Amino acid sequence: MKTGSNLRGLCGIKLSSARLPSVMRKLLLVALTIAFVQISLPAQRQVLPDFQADPSARVFNGRLYVYPSHDIAGSKDWDMVDWHVFSTDDMAHWTDHGVIFSLKDVKWATKHAWAPDCIERNGKYYFYFPADDQIGVAVSNAPTGPFKDALGKPLIGTNEAGIRSIDPNIFIDGDGQAYLYFGNSHDKVAVVKLKQDMITRDGPIHVVDVKNYHEGIWVYKRKGLYYFTYPSYRGDMVANLMEYSVAKSPMGPFEYKGVILDNRSRNVHGSVVEFKGESWLFYHVAGPSPYERRVCVAPLRYREDGSIEAIRMNDPL
Repeated sequence: MKTGSNLRGLCGIKLSSARLPSVMRKLLLVALTIAFVQISLPAQRQVLPDFQADPSARVFNGRLYVYPSHDIAGSKDWDMVDWHVFSTDDMAHWTDHGVIFSLKDVKWATKHAWAPDCIERNGKYYFYFPADDQIGVAVSNAPTGPFKDALGKPLIGTNEAGIRSIDPNIFIDGDGQAYLYFGNSHDKVAVVKLKQDMITRDGPIHVVDVKNYHEGIWVYKRKGLYYFTYPSYRGDMVANLMEYSVAKSPMGPFEYKGVILDNRSRNVHGSVVEFKGESWLFYHVAGPSPYERRVCVAPLRYREDGSIEAIRMNDPL
């Protein structure tokens, strides 16, 4: 920069370098450079309004739907009471369809409306939800609800098979068999098969070993391989690492592959979806507090061998 030229600060303040001592000019340039770098780093894209978390992304009839949990503004705990659904055709313009289900619609639970999931089968939509450390299922004729408790009681009871009954994830394999995964544990995931009606268990709950697993399982299939993504119990901010394993069957055994994302927040939870020819990872980060979270999205890329490229928080979208 030539002596006598003007420096314009990031806030639009015009400064004359000719009036500043040499050392001060250098310090100012360093400060401006640091500030510019910090501001210009591409941030992850928040796609849902404050405050949502635990996004389950699904495509129904060509439209993308996200079923998150709903954090309460100003809360000091994860004391959520209802669920919304959001949808989009283009990943840019989102519709909030409002509350689709609530603890008020459940007779057997009064708290902890946490991470849900939803799937379509035979023209009906099945919404799996945790409450009071139990898991229920609600049904609707539309992806936007309204949903009605299908059983009037939990599908999965408290601490069945020795695993905390939260974070349901529903997966239907190519042969039509449905699997309900769930649980908060240490290296262990619970899974139970469901019958065609999607509200009846088909056999016992199995507990399978998955390295570094903590909670928030998400299962999908790509090119014949089953992917299991999940928050681990590792990380310096408590469950801030999203990791993954793969298997050749929905019941394992599982091969640990590594870390996908460090969201630099207290806990992470997410889902993977294919939409308009691209793979996307939906996840949350902390907002003003760990109890007021924000849903973000990033492209998910695979190497030729099928492994997932790690996502950095400053990667461009």
